[in-house]
Amino acid sequence: MPRLRQVSRADAPQGIITNMYNLLFGERDPVSQPGTATGTPGNWWTVFALVPDIFEHAVRGFGVYRNPARRLDPVLRELCQTRAGFARGSQFVFSQHCKSLRGLKVSEARISAIPHWQAADCYTAIERIALAYTDCLVLAGGRTPDGIFEALKKHLSDEEILELTYITCLYDMHAVMSRALRTEFDDRDDPIVEIAAPEGFSAQDFLDTGRR
Repeated sequence: MPRLRQVSRADAPQGIITNMYNLLFGERDPVSQPGTATGTPGNWWTVFALVPDIFEHAVRGFGVYRNPARRLDPVLRELCQTRAGFARGSQFVFSQHCKSLRGLKVSEARISAIPHWQAADCYTAIERIALAYTDCLVLAGGRTPDGIFEALKKHLSDEEILELTYITCLYDMHAVMSRALRTEFDDRDDPIVEIAAPEGFSAQDFLDTGRR
């Protein structure tokens, strides 16, 4: 379950929240009868509904990146969103945008290579540069070598680079929030836990090189 309470249909204010509930869940209450067409529980929506203006801001953000006015190639956009989800460790963002890539007719080979794009030969030059830039944004906190940025500018306009940067960072944010709040597919325990030591183990064993 998410770490924050969810807003039921009965408690949801009229307007964009109930409109989205109708679109995604039909007449069901998304809290007592969860589930969306893509297989998610749908609790991102019910948690964000706690603060209606933030809900609306987020939904408008989805509209921004899908706006026909965008100059950025949608495949490039989705490759980077998917990589951002993987790099940030968000099962939700990664999984959803794999589906979006499939909707854009991207091959299974290209989708499955996103985790190891550096060693894959199925991407174009600009796709590889954009994926490298995504790693700079997500894994290096925006620290981007001049060489990568210069390569971007050989292929993309300034407007396209700004769109790519904004959209990728937007989904880095969603990946971080989903993990922190344990929404959707990110409702899972952290895998990094201590493994129990063998019976009879003593902390002194670390200092006793003869027993390692």
